[in-house]
Amino acid sequence: MLKNITLSADEELIAKARDKARRERTTLNDRFREWLKRYVTADECLTDFEALMESLSYADSGKPSTRHEINER
Repeated sequence: MLKNITLSADEELIAKARDKARRERTTLNDRFREWLKRYVTADECLTDFEALMESLSYADSGKPSTRHEINER
């Protein structure tokens, strides 16, 4: 179920955002819903990334690589 909310922003900024959404063939409401979903799940994505990095922590080249060595790979 969708629930209405009221937001306040600069009138010119809203007009520019609506124009941009129109050029992207969407609506400002759709863009806001997408942003809200990303905003809420951002911590989950960070946690997933941290878990991935932890699971890969066993991988170690044994020494720091120089820029030249990295580019050779």
